[in-house]
Amino acid sequence: MRINQYSCIALTLFACISTPAFAEMGNKAAGSGPNPFVDCGIGASLFPNTHWAAVTSNVIWDVGSTALTSATASPETCQGAKVEAAMFIKETYPNLIEETAAGQGEHLSAVMQILGCSADSYAAIVDSVRAEMGLKVSSDGYSSMDQLQKSADFYAVINSVIEKTHSDSCAA
Repeated sequence: MRINQYSCIALTLFACISTPAFAEMGNKAAGSGPNPFVDCGIGASLFPNTHWAAVTSNVIWDVGSTALTSATASPETCQGAKVEAAMFIKETYPNLIEETAAGQGEHLSAVMQILGCSADSYAAIVDSVRAEMGLKVSSDGYSSMDQLQKSADFYAVINSVIEKTHSDSCAA
């Protein structure tokens, strides 16, 4: 139990101390590449015009490891379809979760179009997302999450499903 308390304290201190420094990195010179904490990861997807919020989100979400990995291994993922999909998910989450429960809908189709998925892969992707989101929605604590957290979960699930089993069917 103490390890978890100390981990939370350390993460909070890291976020408080590091956020201003990383946010300043958003004012980089043109052509210098993506700033992992501002331009990449879920933070950049959800807060493209608010650098401090992008940094805070990335640090809180997974201590910035996803953002750092995407900036290092594939900087092209710091923009484009994945960012557009994350924004769409954030804006339409209530519709998406209803359509996911139903197994179909225009918002689900729109997310797959944004991610460049072939129409013949939609049903299989939705089935997998539906199963994973069903577990998340029924888990303890889900109802106390805010829409941003729920959107981030949905974004993570759809990306995970595509990467694991449908990467050949989607462009993003």
